[in-house]
Amino acid sequence: MVESSAGLGQAKANLTEFITEKVLFGNRPTPELVAILLVYFVQGILGLARLAVSFFLKDDLALSPAQVSALLGVAAIPWMIKPLFGFMSDGLPIFGYRRRPYLILSGVLGAIAWVAMSTVVHSAWAATLAIALSSLAIAVSDVIVDSLVVERARLESSKTSGSLQSICWGASALGGLITAYLSGFLLERFSVQTVFAITATFPLIVSLVAGLIDESPVMQPADWSAIRSQVKDLWAAISQKSIWLPTAFLFLWQATPTAESAFFFFTTNDLGFTPEFLGRVRLVTSLASLLGIWLFQRFFRTVPFRTFFGWTIVISTLLGMTMLLLVTHANRAIGIDDHWFSLGDSLILTVMGQIAYMPVLILAARLCPPGVEATLFALLMSITNLAALVSYELGAGLMHWLGVTEDNFSNLWLLVIITNLSTLLPLPFLGWLPGKEDETLEIYTPTPRATQPVVEIGEGVGVAE
Repeated sequence: MVESSAGLGQAKANLTEFITEKVLFGNRPTPELVAILLVYFVQGILGLARLAVSFFLKDDLALSPAQVSALLGVAAIPWMIKPLFGFMSDGLPIFGYRRRPYLILSGVLGAIAWVAMSTVVHSAWAATLAIALSSLAIAVSDVIVDSLVVERARLESSKTSGSLQSICWGASALGGLITAYLSGFLLERFSVQTVFAITATFPLIVSLVAGLIDESPVMQPADWSAIRSQVKDLWAAISQKSIWLPTAFLFLWQATPTAESAFFFFTTNDLGFTPEFLGRVRLVTSLASLLGIWLFQRFFRTVPFRTFFGWTIVISTLLGMTMLLLVTHANRAIGIDDHWFSLGDSLILTVMGQIAYMPVLILAARLCPPGVEATLFALLMSITNLAALVSYELGAGLMHWLGVTEDNFSNLWLLVIITNLSTLLPLPFLGWLPGKEDETLEIYTPTPRATQPVVEIGEGVGVAE
């Protein structure tokens, strides 16, 4: 009996060691880590509603590609004011706690947003408000776990540096992977309102796991002086040339116009892709995201920023031009079916996009001086989110100017060329990035979720901006 208990204990210890070293990359599986990973998992699993939202805006509300692009840009505004949520969490505790109540609140707001989408949303303005509320919920929870990750990352050794970032990305990607095919499968069998109602249950998981956060109550009342001090420190940081120049580069890189919404309309209205097939595309892109994370960790972590971004910009532009084959139906002339072309192209572009985005997080982390890490990182990510809004709105303007509508794609080829060539614009400013001699600084690992709003309209094919 004693030997049996000892053997069981050893097996449990071996399992814990395996999970720690192989699954969590050296991070101990504490309840708080489980809560952090579940928040990112929920952010990934909310992808269940992305296709439903896309079809709802296109079919139920009869919006044009330009209108959809403009709406999504506006709905992503909560991601641009993330530092405000950080200030509130740090300086305005609720019932004595700075983290748990905000997580609970974010989960409740997210559930309300999706319940509204399933019941009372019948206009473009109402949809914008509901989607923005859902984005607000995710942004708040993202800021909270961001601060938790920063605190944990300060304790990371050089051996495990970057590991927390990878497992957080992995948790989000796993959530997206689980719901990828289901997002289209359910739409083939149920209404978009039913899918929204199902999605409303997931944000509540964030509220439920808030109790796992290891947090001591704060005895002092709201500290406005601390917020003022934090703003002062933040301004001192961002006024440094070594910080705002790389930030300006990231903004330029992210702000180039996108054709994503036009491609969703093209793949559904012109190519006739069904929701179930688009779910398969999402499954492929979810797997591709995991592959991109692994490739970056394995091969590209040590590549200097200027070299990496330079090659990334050029390669992304060239790969994005392959969409011309689909737009002009040239793929059919060379014997490649539209469906197979879309799957293959989505795979390649998603892997490339994931590899390209990882250094954005690392660069943002390295720009953050001690003392204002979490707030400055949130601000830097907000700036890239502002760039995403500019990207959507510029894309909407181009679609309107070129006359690309829900049933007119005659100028879509020109839209593809313009949006892809625009990605070359940041190349002359590579010198704004830190040189190789500046990349030996110790860094903390940021939280990964930062730039993705709750909706991604470009479900049909992976499209480089």
